[in-house]
Amino acid sequence: MAKVVFVHGVGKQYLSEDSLARDVVPELLGGVRLTGAPVPPPEDVGIAFYGDIFRPRGGRAGLEEPLDAVDVESDEEFALLMEWWARAAATDPAVPGPDAAGGRGTVGWAGSQLLRIDRVRAALDALTGAQFLTGVLDRLLVSDLKQMAGYLTDDTIRERAKARLAARITPDTRVVLAHSLGSVVAYETLCDPELNADWDVHMLVTLGSPLGMRGLVLPRLRPQPAAGGLGRWPVAVRRWTNIADATDIVAVVRELRPAFGDRVTDLPVRNGSHMHDATRYLTAVQTGRATAAGLYGAESCDAPPDATEPVPADGGTSG
Repeated sequence: MAKVVFVHGVGKQYLSEDSLARDVVPELLGGVRLTGAPVPPPEDVGIAFYGDIFRPRGGRAGLEEPLDAVDVESDEEFALLMEWWARAAATDPAVPGPDAAGGRGTVGWAGSQLLRIDRVRAALDALTGAQFLTGVLDRLLVSDLKQMAGYLTDDTIRERAKARLAARITPDTRVVLAHSLGSVVAYETLCDPELNADWDVHMLVTLGSPLGMRGLVLPRLRPQPAAGGLGRWPVAVRRWTNIADATDIVAVVRELRPAFGDRVTDLPVRNGSHMHDATRYLTAVQTGRATAAGLYGAESCDAPPDATEPVPADGGTSG
């Protein structure tokens, strides 16, 4: 029975629960170790894996999907890509912003498919030039984009992903850590009264979460926000810690307290150039403190990070 459950983000369709666990579990335990708290045994950590839901069916084995600008088809995919572009431009001086590239805004480009494809190409060119996305191919960016939008618009994907997480949570589960799109899966699962009747999750930890995006994500959540626009509290959760890197373009809105209320604790973290990488989030002492607080009932998980905590400077991409 897992006391800690980790929910992954996009781009894991060619992995498995076991291969993901080989990377995730040691990093998660290492983050707890930094706090000085007791480190739970590896068997106390479970992985909620749903990546295979996005794996292409059929086709020629061994070939990646040849995705490019023309495959950004829906309004949701286009809007999300524009958000990522704007966020990358705001955090990396080397990335030209949408306005510098001849911006008309999302609405202005929606009318013409040819104009929109040109706009998508400009966004992909800009993003693949960002220092924290060095080496990332267009097809990977588009694939991640389609997975994020697909969960929000396809009920079959949504329910299958939620079921994978629900199968991992038991009455013994005390901490759910969720990265990127996994934070949306976790939030909706923990809100679902048909699933969570006997759950008592002491701490939800969201990492690099897009949950606060009011234009694309927040209005599509289930349950929908209350009449005043405030997201509903997940009833199976006692405490919620949200952790985001200042340059994480997926966590467009890095603080979730304005969207979900004062019970959310928002903490900054520094991931270096791997701004959205799950392992960088998991090895942060902030994440370790939040996990320990959920496991052992610590009063606070928002102590300031050690002033000597290193800031990684090597290149890389998301996870």
